[in-house]
Amino acid sequence: MKLNNVILKTTTQVVFFMIFLFSIHIFFAGHFSPGGGFVGGLLTASALVLLLLTYDLKTVQQLLPINYTTMTAIGLLLSLGTAATSAFLGDAFFKHYFDHFTLPLFGDTELHTAMLFDLGVYLVVVGVTMIIIQSIGGDE
Repeated sequence: MKLNNVILKTTTQVVFFMIFLFSIHIFFAGHFSPGGGFVGGLLTASALVLLLLTYDLKTVQQLLPINYTTMTAIGLLLSLGTAATSAFLGDAFFKHYFDHFTLPLFGDTELHTAMLFDLGVYLVVVGVTMIIIQSIGGDE
């Protein structure tokens, strides 16, 4: 049965981007306030689940052809690599590095290795959540 609910589809298109942009904000705010890779990843996955509820699985896969298994693997490598880099440099495992850089649009910016770790966690959470949701929802 195919439904054509214009109100639901229009609302989903707006709300999807609101949730996704808020998840990016939560991801970047995670260094200095509550948030980070885990919460941002859950919000992104919830935005993708909203798309899956509004449209069907095939439509979303055509719209966003993302291999979530590869995304999860890249996230794990990034997280573990960031955590292990300090051990290879002779410091304690999971030591945090940061420095100030002058970037063209942002000016004086402080960059952290914790952000790379959070990016890995973000990718793992989105990847694993979407693998689970698609495997449950993909059964006919």
